[in-house]
Amino acid sequence: MRDLIGSHDVCLVTLDTLRFDVADDLAAAGRTPALARVLPGGRWERRHSPASFTYAAHHAFFAGFLPTPAAPGRHERLYAAAFPGSETSGERTWVFDAADLPTALAREGYHTLCLGGVGFFNRRGALGSVLPGLFAEAHWEPEFGVTAPGCLDAQLDRLAETLPRVPVRQPLFTFLNVAALHQPNRHYLPDADADDLASHAAALEYVDSRVGRLFALLTGRGRPVFTIVCSDHGTAYGEDGHTGHRVGHDVVWTVPYAQFTLRPGEW
Repeated sequence: MRDLIGSHDVCLVTLDTLRFDVADDLAAAGRTPALARVLPGGRWERRHSPASFTYAAHHAFFAGFLPTPAAPGRHERLYAAAFPGSETSGERTWVFDAADLPTALAREGYHTLCLGGVGFFNRRGALGSVLPGLFAEAHWEPEFGVTAPGCLDAQLDRLAETLPRVPVRQPLFTFLNVAALHQPNRHYLPDADADDLASHAAALEYVDSRVGRLFALLTGRGRPVFTIVCSDHGTAYGEDGHTGHRVGHDVVWTVPYAQFTLRPGEW
């Protein structure tokens, strides 16, 4: 990533609460074709999140602690806030002298844009203002949130309004937190009266049907876009008696991850 700073736009998309097993099964079954176009080899990478809920996971992500590859070993990070004694910063790591990625990119001339989804980005109080407060520009509306079936559509409408105001010559960091996978997600299945793995999968299919528009908007500026798409944590639907997240269960800690570069004209 270090060699891309300045020449590429950067995008981080968190598919909030997406489970690895559901994402992997849908990719294998051909049910998420748009995402399959950009996933290396058409499949998600299995990783472990640094936290079990949104607020903690995103603090870690912005400091450079993205989900860790599940295979044993010392894994070099893409980017990292400078920290004495770090053992996972290597020759290819972009190390910055700031506490978080948005601040570091802003110092490199990037415009930093946040499109929040779940409540930790709603700016309705002090807690919900911490993460969006890291960005030069941040947006949240109830239509972006967990109870809105068209949440990603609303976010993309806002992105389409916002992008023309950013000069093409200025690099852009876009952060998008997608709330569709988070409970409640039963509204993605007709007549469903409870959230379950099937409605979780249906929510991902909804997201997949919209990501083409996201990628077209991002590449419409005419710049390559280094992109990370991952989940911040999974969630339980009754496994071992657990429902929800913020617990130390494998379905919560194990998340899908992908990184790739979008090129203008591909979408």
